[in-house]
Amino acid sequence: MSDALKKASWKTTAAGLAAFIGTLAVQLSNLWDSDPLTVADWGLVAGAAAVAIGLIFSRDNDKSSEDAGLK
Repeated sequence: MSDALKKASWKTTAAGLAAFIGTLAVQLSNLWDSDPLTVADWGLVAGAAAVAIGLIFSRDNDKSSEDAGLK
């Protein structure tokens, strides 16, 4: 495993991306289905985007400040 990957917080990044992609997929499905009564909830997508951004920039629990490059 490379040093960059060891320092990266891949678990929280993966969780953030999974949350956003899952929410977006469901809402796009609602948008493109043939039922005019189902509509996409773009507020939900915006909330998922905020969660994804927070998780992408957060640090995994098993990473120390020194591992993340902080003094």
